[in-house]
Amino acid sequence: MIGGSKLNPNLILFSGYAKLPTGITAGELYKTIGVILIIDVKTGGIVDADCTLATELASKHIARALTGHNINEGPEILGKIVDRIYQGGAKKAIITAIKIIYDKYRSFMAEYDVIEEN
Repeated sequence: MIGGSKLNPNLILFSGYAKLPTGITAGELYKTIGVILIIDVKTGGIVDADCTLATELASKHIARALTGHNINEGPEILGKIVDRIYQGGAKKAIITAIKIIYDKYRSFMAEYDVIEEN
């Protein structure tokens, strides 16, 4: 039990941030984009996602596209998904943030010696 709740200790929040281009609304509002993934470290499954885009619709679209995938597919596959379904100015920043999350995930798995289930 964590913090008095029945939070699943295998669900870990990972975040990645990347600089947004100037001249787009999200870039003017935030300067950087944050992509947040909750990953089940036993399976690698992405159980929830969020990102800081200018509109809720765009954020939800990215979240729905990533949720249900597996981080072990690698940043290239997840990046291709974003490349296909998102045609906005923040595309490269989103993909960069996903790569950062992937690196953090691999470091976490090595540091905590987590054994994944297939």
